[in-house]
Amino acid sequence: MGNLIFTLVTNNGLAQHIYQIAHLKGEFLLRSGVLSDQYFDKYRFEAEPKLLREIALQLAPLVPADTDALAGLEMGGIPLATMLSQVTGLPTRFVRKEAKSYGTCKLAEGGDIAGLRLLIVEDVVTSGGQIVKSAEQLRARGAIVTDALCVIDRLATGVENLTAAGTTLTPLFTIDQLRSDG
Repeated sequence: MGNLIFTLVTNNGLAQHIYQIAHLKGEFLLRSGVLSDQYFDKYRFEAEPKLLREIALQLAPLVPADTDALAGLEMGGIPLATMLSQVTGLPTRFVRKEAKSYGTCKLAEGGDIAGLRLLIVEDVVTSGGQIVKSAEQLRARGAIVTDALCVIDRLATGVENLTAAGTTLTPLFTIDQLRSDG
């Protein structure tokens, strides 16, 4: 992509661009344990600064008004939350999969979380397992977690699993939208 300069003014243009850059065909084992014949390599769209910024600009209107801070999940949610922080002005917390066992032994870095309404930011959701786990861990440390944003919802069991766990998922795109626009 190098020096390619682009302006995306519609969600359709953004969906097409994400699909072109990140969609892979083959045989892939997803984090959820499901085998898939297609994969969205989020690092391909997260590694492109202009595309990452456009994604953040499109995500910004989806951020609930009562959000105190963004919670980027390790690893793919961190660049998204960082860029979304730049366009919204909201602070970011960087959430590990497990609290580190050394130093400060924190689950979330970047500041306190107790009493804050955190918006979880994730890249691709299939079962929502990591969001459910992270939301529980953040709540156990005093954060208020009711919502999550993602770039791509694979339309598997994520919405159902998150709803059952008390979290509402808002995707920028579903896998069907990417397929139809890609």
